[in-house]
Amino acid sequence: MEKDLKWKIKESKQLLKDKWTDVRADVCIRPDGKIIEPFYVYSFPDYATAVAITKEGKVILEKIYRHGLNVVATELPGGCVDKTDATLKDAIARELLEETGYSFEKIEYLGKISPNPTTNTNVMHMFLATDGIFNPNQQLDADEDVEVFLVSLDEFVQMVQQQMFIQSMQLSTIFFALQKLGRIIVK
Repeated sequence: MEKDLKWKIKESKQLLKDKWTDVRADVCIRPDGKIIEPFYVYSFPDYATAVAITKEGKVILEKIYRHGLNVVATELPGGCVDKTDATLKDAIARELLEETGYSFEKIEYLGKISPNPTTNTNVMHMFLATDGIFNPNQQLDADEDVEVFLVSLDEFVQMVQQQMFIQSMQLSTIFFALQKLGRIIVK
């Protein structure tokens, strides 16, 4: 018989709720009866990201300012899953088109990961998008302040090896995409 490890919530107090975040303080009871309080839980929207490759074999990347670390980071395209998205594939297809101007013939789901299952309720959905075609008439999202650029797959692998990506969940997406492509990074 498996040991019961799940906590029960005795009480929950909403501390902050807006468009991007939802913070609450829970009073929890462990199976052994010990009370844990306060235990802070952070709810954010789920999001999706992709290693996106054009029909010509170029990987689509972005440079974007990240205020938390006060850095301009190199990242994969992606963003929040909206309530209006019918499916997760629709969400990443929308994000790719809005941010990069590319649409994709093939989008493969690679799985999901959690930024921190201890305190965060959201997950990131990982994708490999291939055979991207640029639409020069696509109006990019005006709220996105990103610089889109393309690199070869070899350059992309080299950038990963040089630790040019700082977003840890995107590195998980990169790992699973490179595994799918038969290009696992080995030093």
